[in-house]
Amino acid sequence: MVKPELIITGDGSNTLYVPEFNEHYHSTFGAISESQHVFIDSGFFKAVELFDKIRILEIGFGTGLNALLTWMEAERIPKKVEYVAVEPYPLDEEILSALNYPEWFCTFSYREIFDRLHETDWEKNEQVSPFFSILKIKSRIEDYFPDGDTFNLVYFDAFGPDVQPELWVEEVFRKIYSSMKIKGILVTYSVKGSVRRALRNSGFSVEKLPGPAGKREITRAIKNGDQPI
Repeated sequence: MVKPELIITGDGSNTLYVPEFNEHYHSTFGAISESQHVFIDSGFFKAVELFDKIRILEIGFGTGLNALLTWMEAERIPKKVEYVAVEPYPLDEEILSALNYPEWFCTFSYREIFDRLHETDWEKNEQVSPFFSILKIKSRIEDYFPDGDTFNLVYFDAFGPDVQPELWVEEVFRKIYSSMKIKGILVTYSVKGSVRRALRNSGFSVEKLPGPAGKREITRAIKNGDQPI
């Protein structure tokens, strides 16, 4: 992969631009505000209402922004979170050290946690803080086979379906569906018709929610039954 370019987004936080895909890791209208809206406000807070302990699967660990935001909320509420992230192409240390997410929150203490999220060993579960553990798996989602009835919440944050269409298909969503608990939640930024159809065909109930700045809508999907339709 060509080295990503560091970009400042509309809310002052960084994202990365990948020239070979012509794709950004986050919305250029605001990286932190998008992740907060899509994954925390629309996913994590809903899961908090339903489950005593939350086990999260993230598809596309990327910059680690979703993990950082989740750690912040887990410690604040507090709520025990087990975080599993699947990522085939980890970013290098030089890029990660340039990202300004901890400083965006005006507290240096977040830098220590952010660095630790990235420095933890791959394939090894690590307790980062009293309410947050992380297991990073270096794998393509196509090659990852999670246990069934495991996850309460899924952050589906892969590159978009126009760039990586093979990730946004029934085969992948059915596997994820089987890995989730009843009433488990999947959230993603994509509302493409083919994505929503694939989710429905995999057994999910699918709804559109208002999107963050620069995006009209996002998708939230719920596992309501034991078996895919």
